Amino acid sequence: MKKLAIAGLVSATIVGVASFSIAAQKINDKDLLNQARNYFQPLPKQIPAPSDNPTTKEKVELGKKLYYDPRLSLSGVISCNTCHNLATYGVDGVETSLGHKFQTGGKNAPTVLNAGFHIAQFWDGRAKDLEEQAKGPILNPVEMAMPNPEIVIARLKSIDAYVAEFKKAFPQDKDPVTYDNVAKAIAAFERTLVTPSRFDEFLKGNTKALTEKEKEGLKLFMEKGCASCHNGVAVGGGMFQKFGIVKPYPYQDPNDLGRYNVTKNEADKYVYKVPSLRNVTRTYPYFHDGKVWDIREAVKIMGETQLGINLTEEEVDKIVAFLDSLTGKIPEDALKLPVLPPSSPKTPKPQI
Repeated sequence: MKKLAIAGLVSATIVGVASFSIAAQKINDKDLLNQARNYFQPLPKQIPAPSDNPTTKEKVELGKKLYYDPRLSLSGVISCNTCHNLATYGVDGVETSLGHKFQTGGKNAPTVLNAGFHIAQFWDGRAKDLEEQAKGPILNPVEMAMPNPEIVIARLKSIDAYVAEFKKAFPQDKDPVTYDNVAKAIAAFERTLVTPSRFDEFLKGNTKALTEKEKEGLKLFMEKGCASCHNGVAVGGGMFQKFGIVKPYPYQDPNDLGRYNVTKNEADKYVYKVPSLRNVTRTYPYFHDGKVWDIREAVKIMGETQLGINLTEEEVDKIVAFLDSLTGKIPEDALKLPVLPPSSPKTPKPQI
C-alpha cells in the first residue's frame, strides 16, 4: 500500500509539475505578446494614402504598368522593377544598382515593400513620401536618366492606351498625363505592396504563429535594445539614427555623410533612415552601402556599433530566427506581369 501511495504521489507530482509548466508557458506567451505590442503593430491591409492622392483601382492598375515599364528610362531598358524587383522582395540583390550606361549609384536599393509606412524615403530621407520618391530615379542621370519630365510625358502621350488610362485614373484633370500623375499612380500601386507575415498573426493574438526559437529571438530582440529603433508597423523605417553610435561601422565610407547632405546639420553626419526589417532575410545585401551579405554578420555589427554588445552565436541564431518570421507574402497580383501598351510611330526612340 505504501508503495502504491508513493507511486500515486509521484505521479500526481509529475502531473502537477507538467500542468504548472504548461500554465507557465501560456503566461510567458501572454507576457511576450503584451511586451511585443508595446513596440510593434500588425500590418493593415493597405498603406494609408494622402488626401490629395486617394488609392483607386484605376490608379493602381496604371501605376503597376508604369512601375514595370522600361520606357520611363532614357535607354528603354530600366524600369522601377529593375532595381526594386518584386520577385526578389523588392530589391535587386546587388551592392549598388546598375543604372544608365552601366553606371552604379552610391547606395543599396532598399525594398519597396511596405515602404509607404516609413517616415520618409531614400536612405537620407530626402523625399517626404512615395510620390516624391517616384519622381527621383526617373530623372536621375545615374539611374533611369530621363533629361526632364517633358520627355517622359512626350513618350507617354504618344501611346494612346496610356492616354486613355490616365483619363480613367485622373478623371477630374483636364490634362491628366502629367509628371505629377505619373508619380501619383506609381505611389498608389506601391501602397498595395503590403506583406503580412506570421509575426502579424502573433501580434493579433495567435501565439502559436511563432516557434519557440522565434519567440526567444523576439524576446532577445526587445531586451537587447534592437526594438528601440526597429519598431512600429514596419519594424523600422520610423526614425533616423546615426550608424555607429557606440563604435564606427567597419565599412563606412568617410565621404558618405548620410542625412547631412540633406540638412547640412553637423549632427546628421553618418545618420541614415532606420530600415524596415520586414522581409530582411530576403533583402540582402545589407545596410546603406550593401557591403554585408550575411544576415548573421549584419546582426552582430548592429549589436556592436549601435548597442555596444557582443552577441553570442546562440543569441544571433535566435534573433535571426525571429527576423525570418518577418518574411511576408507578396500580393499575388503585384507579381503578375502586366501587358504594357504598345508604342506608336510617334513614340520617341530609346537613347543608349
